[in-house]
Amino acid sequence: MLPSYKTILVTTDLSPNAEHAFKHAVMLALQSKGNIHLLHVVPEVDASFRSYVSAVMGQGQLEKFEKDHEVEAREEIKNELDHLAKTELTTIPEALDRFVGTIVIHDDPVTGILKTADAIQADAIVMATHGKGALEYTFLGSVTEKVLRKSKRPVLAIPLAGV
Repeated sequence: MLPSYKTILVTTDLSPNAEHAFKHAVMLALQSKGNIHLLHVVPEVDASFRSYVSAVMGQGQLEKFEKDHEVEAREEIKNELDHLAKTELTTIPEALDRFVGTIVIHDDPVTGILKTADAIQADAIVMATHGKGALEYTFLGSVTEKVLRKSKRPVLAIPLAGV
């Protein structure tokens, strides 16, 4: 029996290549009559930078600021990504019907992707190979490479557009 891709998780780091990967996820969804979930993981802040900002803001102020604004910031990112995805899909009504929505979480990117794939019971993960640029990562990109190694689900890794 051939595999079925009814639930497709496509990740975005807000880079142009993530948009390219989204288009591949749309094609996969159309061919398999699957649904698309768009995921953005807001990464954890580096510990040394966090310590610096905390010292500048004063004890306890960074945690208070994060608590006060995290939900609002995630909702704003979610709304913007939903809008961008729907705008991209307006010319393809059958694809627009396949777009379930956007998920925005705050986590380590690899952990967040794998947890979300489990939570929605994704049949496949679609992601770009490089989001930050070829000089910053070697081969695939650190997040994509780690997801490929750790995932128990099929991962479609989309190379840099034009490469």
